[in-house]
Amino acid sequence: MDDTSFAELAPSRSELSSARRWVVKVGSAMLTAGGRRFDHGVIHNLVQQLVALRERGCEVVLVSSGAIAAGVVRLGFEHRPKDIHTLQAAAAVGQSALIRAYEDALAPHGITTAMVLLSHADIRARDRYLNARTTLQTLISLGVMPVVNENDTVVTDEIRLGDNDTLAALVANLIDADALVILTDQEGLFDKNPSAHTDAQLITESDVNNPALDTMVGEGGAFGRGGMITKLRAARLAARSGTTTVIASGANPNVIPAIAAGQRVGTYLAADTRPQSARKQWLASLMHAKGTLVLDGGAVDNVVTRGRSLLPIGVVSVEGEFARGELVRCVDETGREIARGLVNYGAHEARLLLRRSSADIPSILGYGGDAEMIHRDNLVRV
Repeated sequence: MDDTSFAELAPSRSELSSARRWVVKVGSAMLTAGGRRFDHGVIHNLVQQLVALRERGCEVVLVSSGAIAAGVVRLGFEHRPKDIHTLQAAAAVGQSALIRAYEDALAPHGITTAMVLLSHADIRARDRYLNARTTLQTLISLGVMPVVNENDTVVTDEIRLGDNDTLAALVANLIDADALVILTDQEGLFDKNPSAHTDAQLITESDVNNPALDTMVGEGGAFGRGGMITKLRAARLAARSGTTTVIASGANPNVIPAIAAGQRVGTYLAADTRPQSARKQWLASLMHAKGTLVLDGGAVDNVVTRGRSLLPIGVVSVEGEFARGELVRCVDETGREIARGLVNYGAHEARLLLRRSSADIPSILGYGGDAEMIHRDNLVRV
């Protein structure tokens, strides 16, 4: 597919040359030679590129996978374990090796590192979200290079952020980054699977929310939970804070300086919206919704196009169980998620209010509750 149609939708890459605050994410397969060994040569080359970025006057936060993969190698396992406790043990063993490798590589350049481990709980709670934001901002102001990873030693599948592509996007939200670089084992996003189609074409530039991209992504490999699906979702999450994303191959030894110079490297995904407020970023970052509200066409238009609150009359059904103030998904009648927010009513009350006018709430519930099912201040489009 000719990607000129994508390029026409995207602003110029030249804006990357003026980007000051960067988040760079590197995956576990790249750092551990596909899970066979811990590759210090790759880390050394990566650090050289990050140092070059800092020498341009840029601020850099590194989001690094690799703790579990490194632990698997150090413990002599032939395969990645499946049970959560052994995975957590591998993460504990590998985390120390990971940060030491970065410290050893950065020390000759006079750069101090800081290991920052985050979990879903740090993002879900508003106070902890702000604390994480402040900590990262302070480290940056001190000239420290934070190395961020998910806290795999304590999280479980039920509470994990999901993958480090998502984590990198959340970090971009936390620090209001100008650019997010996701390094992978592919050159970028292709119009079809390059492993199965020799005529697959690299998409060099696109608006991040171009719907045509959704049909062009695939799943990841054995040692990483990521894949092009998560990378595209991460780019869209990062765009909520106005962050532009580039997905590119980490095998290119000068990929980061090339991106920073605005060269045509990887897939450039331009943010097409103004940065959202910190509260909206926080709402968007909440990954585990407790339930779902199905909206009719009028409610979808009011929420998506007009930026209005969600009223009970526009809700056609309620799925799941949730309490007042918990996060719920808002979907259209085809099941497509269009927003998420903090609901003003629990699931039982929400079901009683389906398709009813806000004026009827006192007579239905026996008390005068909120007129909105979700107030627009607590609602964010996805």
